[in-house]
Amino acid sequence: MSMFVLIGATGTVGRQVMELLLQSGAEIAAVTRDRAAHLPAGVRPVLGDPSRPGTLTDWPHTAEGILLSPRAVGTAADELLALGAARGARRVVVLSSATVEYPAGRQRFIDEFEAVEEAARRSGLAWTFLRCADFAANTLAWAPQIRATGVVRGAHRGAATSPIHERDIAEVAVQALTESGHSGRAHVLTGPDSLDQQDKVRLIGEATGRTLKFEDVPPGRVRQAMLAQGLPSDVPDRLLGSLADYATEPGPTTDTVAQLLGRPARTFAAWAADNAPAFAPGFNS
Repeated sequence: MSMFVLIGATGTVGRQVMELLLQSGAEIAAVTRDRAAHLPAGVRPVLGDPSRPGTLTDWPHTAEGILLSPRAVGTAADELLALGAARGARRVVVLSSATVEYPAGRQRFIDEFEAVEEAARRSGLAWTFLRCADFAANTLAWAPQIRATGVVRGAHRGAATSPIHERDIAEVAVQALTESGHSGRAHVLTGPDSLDQQDKVRLIGEATGRTLKFEDVPPGRVRQAMLAQGLPSDVPDRLLGSLADYATEPGPTTDTVAQLLGRPARTFAAWAADNAPAFAPGFNS
């Protein structure tokens, strides 16, 4: 029975990967900083900080593959992958960004993904990069506004991307972790349809049976509102920089998910239907 170490196991994609691997009968070790983290039965916790690999004293010796989220590891990717290789790992799948291949937003955020990709290349492990478009799940940030007023106030109404369902990313990640043929490949993963901000709001409205609106406001006001919520400056910088570029030139649309999985990529409309309760008035998270 194969074992896999998941770094970012409690994230949007990581939880889906964990579920799929459990269904396949694989063993899983989930790296977590939180001793109270809720993990499915049978998942082995590896307590510690992945950005400080020396704290991961319980890293298993029998894991053959690693799922790596760059945001979880920071600048310690070389050290962490060296630890994995020393404990017997043979491959790594990196959850990277489409902006590495199709630049958008601030260069420093692209550089972070490129640095982790380079560390994977240097590691000696068989590597696969999943260069993902924006997650459909990012629109959950709109849920409080939609529940309260039915209006999303944001910047760059015309910014267009092909958002991807996290389940599609997870299915490709599991394939890359468990099957041959992905080593040394960088897959650009997107949803099937290019949608602007207003399109996404409309589709959420259709999924919830409501008429929703997108109200365009200046980027500076959006940034100040996000900072007022207590968010670090990197969050609006990352979001608004990408949206400004996608308002000028839409993000990529690929058929890679369909090629790899043998079926069409899930649409944003399907994601909205899957997550409709989160946008409904009275939802209790």
